[in-house]
Amino acid sequence: MLGNWDVLGLRATGSIDYSIDGAFVPESQTHVFAQNEPLRGGAIYRLGVLDQALICHSAWALGVGRRLLDELIRYAGARAGRPGQIAGSDAFHADFARAEATFRAAKALVHATWDDTEHTLDSGRTLDVRQETMVRLALNHVTSTVAEVARFVYASGGTSALRDGLIQRLFRDAHAGTAHITSGPQLLRECGRELAGLAPDESWTLFALGP
Repeated sequence: MLGNWDVLGLRATGSIDYSIDGAFVPESQTHVFAQNEPLRGGAIYRLGVLDQALICHSAWALGVGRRLLDELIRYAGARAGRPGQIAGSDAFHADFARAEATFRAAKALVHATWDDTEHTLDSGRTLDVRQETMVRLALNHVTSTVAEVARFVYASGGTSALRDGLIQRLFRDAHAGTAHITSGPQLLRECGRELAGLAPDESWTLFALGP
């Protein structure tokens, strides 16, 4: 274990690098990263290693976003009735409604995308280029949406968000998630190129389109 996971957020994942010397791994226990036809297992394994990671990352983003909003609900409710608190602010009410709607819309896109994926895999087929685009776009979109939610919750949470605690940790985790290659602007541009019909006869190779 190289112990090099020194990061702002997502520290609990423990995503350190490691090295193994002098170990023999039988070919039957290996898997080509870009391969989507498994040697064993059920329909979900036709996703391939990358797409399995994408669905996990999407679920993480949904969990963080929901918990951020729930923590702000608790924060505001605990201070209701006190003068000058956000619970009595019309502006806060409207902003919270927008944040809730924005998050739920991103969640709906994730669920619709993966419902379509599940039907395809259960029918014995693999994903086509458009479906591959959508699983990437849904993750990219929900991650950036959750980062926006995190900024709103942090700004609304006063010193409770500033101090060490759950809101602060979720804020850091959400922004650490935006640093992943799947949530960056290059992937978003690739998704847009395919959706706009400007990548004919191209397919996905990990995080980019190509012939």
